[in-house]
This record gives sequence, structure tokens and C-alpha cells, in this order.
Amino acid sequence: MKYYEVKFSISCPSENMMQDARDLLSALAGEAGFETFEETENGITGYVQQQLFEQDVLDAAISDFPMNDIHIIYNVREAEDKDWNEQWEQEGFEPIVVGRIIVHDGRHEIDISDSRIFIEIDAKMAFGTGTHETTRMMLAALEEQFEVNAPHSVLDCGTGTGILAIAALKLGAEKAVGYDIDEWSADNAHHNAVINRVDECFTSLLGDASVLDGIQETFDVVMANINRNILLADMERMRQHMHKDSVLLLSGFYKNDVPLLQEKAHSLGLRLTGERNDGEWASLTLKYEN
Repeated sequence: MKYYEVKFSISCPSENMMQDARDLLSALAGEAGFETFEETENGITGYVQQQLFEQDVLDAAISDFPMNDIHIIYNVREAEDKDWNEQWEQEGFEPIVVGRIIVHDGRHEIDISDSRIFIEIDAKMAFGTGTHETTRMMLAALEEQFEVNAPHSVLDCGTGTGILAIAALKLGAEKAVGYDIDEWSADNAHHNAVINRVDECFTSLLGDASVLDGIQETFDVVMANINRNILLADMERMRQHMHKDSVLLLSGFYKNDVPLLQEKAHSLGLRLTGERNDGEWASLTLKYEN
């Protein structure tokens, strides 16, 4: 997957305004397809998939920036094509606890208990270890579904490491299908399913939401931890693979994106039944009531 690295330089009349300007610019750039950001001394650096970069949307947002006396310039270059997670992969991460679920990397010793759900993740250039707020909220929402409905089948859109699909299978689902546009991620999701011994119940597909056109079945739970623009573009396809009483779990967006996503969901016959927040991030639980 090819990315652009975009360095934004922000000029503020007051240093006290810089953080607000960074936060607002990050939110607006998210509407132009950006996925992640790093703060710099004079602004932020953003990363966006080349095929998802909407430069006209970005330019319009900067032109109408809603803070007075703020000036923003940016420079676009192709991001270096390397394993961004190499050091992290070598060092691993501390175990993460979400309810009964414990996510670990296999490098740290853990005390295994029959009352817990253990998920080992060996991440290779893929998003989703449980360290990010959105992943933790999705795991919590998923566990809640198994406490209430005991889903049999799940669809994981943008599966990354496969963490959500694997969690669903370990919680009791009988079948999981995941897909990802990134070949590394699709392969890594299968690899993680193998080391968690759920690969016989898990199918990992390579591609974007168009792969759903080749799937006829519906699922009890559909999950998507992706950025807002992709959710808005793909939600209709996701809904087509839901039956009456199916649940859609969404995250990967900011709290101020919620009204727009709710509006789209409502137009597809999906009713909001739950919302979580962690810092500036949000997740939604929606039910299809036909």
C-alpha cells in the first residue's frame, strides 16, 4: 500500500493557539482521506493512502479554515516504502486487557486463566493490536454483543491483524470473514488466525469493499474500524450483508464525525443502539431492523 507523507506548517499569532489548530487541521484532513498524524514543532505530519488522497477537499478545508489569522502550507512527498513497524515488531507490546479479553504478543509472559480470552497478535505492517483507542472500543463493543446475542457469524471489514475476527471466534462465533486492501494485512490476519488456532473458521480476503460483491451470505455482526470517509463510502455494501437484527460496529473516527455517520446509517435503516468514546475517538453500535 503506497502512502503520501504530507508535512503541514501552521503559522499562529499565538503559541496557545497551536494545539487547537493542530487538532482542527487533523480532523479536517481526515475528511480528505488521511489516516494518521504526528505532531511536529511547527504543525503536523499526516499520512494518506495515495489512492484515497482528495487534495481538492484538503485545499478547500485549508482555504476555509475556521480559525482567524491561521496560515497553513503543506508539502507532499511519497512516503518511504518500508516496514514502519519493524522496531515495534522486534520489541513487542505489553499485554492489553479489555474486559475478559487479553491481547498479547507472544514475547511477554502472561498468566493464562480459563476465565479469560487470550489473543496472540504477531503484527507485520498491519493495524490492530489493541493499543489504539478505536481497537479497544471495538473489542469492548464486540464482547458486549456476545454477552447479549451470541452471534454465529461475523464480517470484519478492513481486518488489519485480524484481531477483531479472532476475538469474535474465541468469544464463540462459528465463522468469520475478513478482508483488507493491504496484502500484508490480509496475509498477517491469516497468520494470526493460525497461531490462535481459529484458522479453520476464518477466511481472509484481499481487496476493498468490492470483494463483498462475491459474497452472498449475511452476518450476525459486521465490524469496521476504518477512517470516516471509507465508512461513508462502504456502509451501504456492509448493510447488504446484514439480515434483520444484525449489528454493525463502527470505529476509526472522531467524536465530531458521529452525526454524519449516524445520518448515513439512518438512511440505510440502521438504528443507533450504543456509543463509546475514548479521548477524541468514538465508536458506534447500530442495529438493522429492516
